[in-house]
Amino acid sequence: MIAPELTIAERVSALVKAELAEALNGSDPMLRKTAEAMREVLCPPRPVQVNFSGGLTQDCWSVTRGDGDYRVTFMPVAGYFSLCVESDFGPLDIGVHGSALGCFGSV
Repeated sequence: MIAPELTIAERVSALVKAELAEALNGSDPMLRKTAEAMREVLCPPRPVQVNFSGGLTQDCWSVTRGDGDYRVTFMPVAGYFSLCVESDFGPLDIGVHGSALGCFGSV
């Protein structure tokens, strides 16, 4: 359980850390390898405006550094993570949603 008195950035960080810890301590070698790769590109959660189809935007939290192609963000309104593609206008949601590790591993 994540304490409610934490800031949104601290809550998002705790969610990601819990996912990674579970994967790194689990028995699935592929999931462990994905978690190790994600750990290398993690960044402290920082606010970012994400673009959605139809010209909509939403304030989200970036949890991985953009690699020039993709980044993982947390969507607080929805309560889950999203895989975004980098664009000239900022991160663009591409419809891959769920856990941070699941989004990251889908690339």
